[in-house]
Amino acid sequence: MLKKLVSHTLIYGLAQQVPKIAALLSLPIITKYLTEIDFGVYGIITATVASVSALSNLGLNVVVANVFYKHANHYKLIWRQLYGFLILWNFIYSIILGLIIYLFIPVEAKEHTFYIIGLNVLPFMLFGPTALFGQSYYQYKQQPMQIAIRSIIFGLLSVVLNIILIAYYNLGYLGWFISIAIASVGSNLSYFIPLNFKLGITPILLFKRRYLKNALKISLPLVPHYYSNYLLNSSDQLIMKLLGIGTNDIGKYNASYMIGNVFQQIGIAAGKAVGPMLYETYKNRDPITERKIIFNTQAAFLTIAFSFSLWMKEIFYLAIKNEVLSNMYVLGIIIVMSYTYRPMYQGANSKLFFLEKTKILLKITFIAGISNVILNIILIPYFGFKIAAITTYASLMYMGYVGYFLKDFRNNNTLKYYPIQWLLTTIILTLSVCYLVEINFIFKIIITLLTLLVLFFFLKKINT
Repeated sequence: MLKKLVSHTLIYGLAQQVPKIAALLSLPIITKYLTEIDFGVYGIITATVASVSALSNLGLNVVVANVFYKHANHYKLIWRQLYGFLILWNFIYSIILGLIIYLFIPVEAKEHTFYIIGLNVLPFMLFGPTALFGQSYYQYKQQPMQIAIRSIIFGLLSVVLNIILIAYYNLGYLGWFISIAIASVGSNLSYFIPLNFKLGITPILLFKRRYLKNALKISLPLVPHYYSNYLLNSSDQLIMKLLGIGTNDIGKYNASYMIGNVFQQIGIAAGKAVGPMLYETYKNRDPITERKIIFNTQAAFLTIAFSFSLWMKEIFYLAIKNEVLSNMYVLGIIIVMSYTYRPMYQGANSKLFFLEKTKILLKITFIAGISNVILNIILIPYFGFKIAAITTYASLMYMGYVGYFLKDFRNNNTLKYYPIQWLLTTIILTLSVCYLVEINFIFKIIITLLTLLVLFFFLKKINT
């Protein structure tokens, strides 16, 4: 179990991190040609796109997963109907997305309004939900290399295009949007060919309305759940714009996220590896293995995040060749440590997903998202844009641990998960590393090695 967990997480993780590392290495090259305004425009548009992204699949992700595990003999037929419906829906979604982008284009980017809209809408118009079904197939079949290879190829393509378009052609923020659009189209096309011609998962446009109605009853309550990801991870920049924070300050905040998001991608990668394994434990009624998976992942997450944050000052100074932006390393620490919520969050929520207790998720995710928005609206006018990192941290901690206290989880669980102890450990490590980031690099090396040693003994203990 541990071997598979580590190997699959490494495959997904390394696949995500190869282009991310390349992107970090490219920052010293491209940041010479970028200003706070470029980062601000990119951050605002990214946040705007994310504001409606929960509508792209109408929460049907969980239905796709449950169908695969609960109807193994004829899941392809059901997937084809969902595929057909989502293709039609994505045309409507593309129009909605284009209108929303138009309303929130910063004044500094007005001249490129229609270029930005077209580049963000194009992948949905051409391919719809193709990547959703392609990635889901390989993830649930536990074939991580199929996803990993694509992530590496198209991630690196995006980085190379960024360098060419920003550093050589000096296109600024527009270079980001062009490179992302080209890489996204290429990635979707790479899934479209095997999905439709090899696996036979072709869209059925004349889908059964009765089945679709039942699927939407499960999925639509999840739209607020998926929307909460936006409220927690991307809404900050849009709220800052609405509160009158300058595009340059939004750019500073977004620059801190450019580094912090590397760790978020590790969380997503681990989730892809852990998800199918957790579903297998639910299917086999194996709570001991279920808890081991979560504890192994959580311990590794905290160790990696703490060690990464310990060197955040040096990482920022090496990666960002802009004195103003490179001083945002403390925000980067808070953002990285906030993403350590994910393994414990997945431990509770995956169980609720499997049991199709979708309505109860509003008590976890949507409340966390709304709390983040309300706190930002109240606190940013008084404390400035930096407070948004702390409100996000607090909201993610709530979302990561509250599920263990809900009746629906406790009634379907027989083992203790010690959420309070895990939460306190996370908070203590976060406060500690915000202080330790300023110490001498020799002490940092010693602390990093000691942290890894503690992880080794912890994993040895819980897996014996």
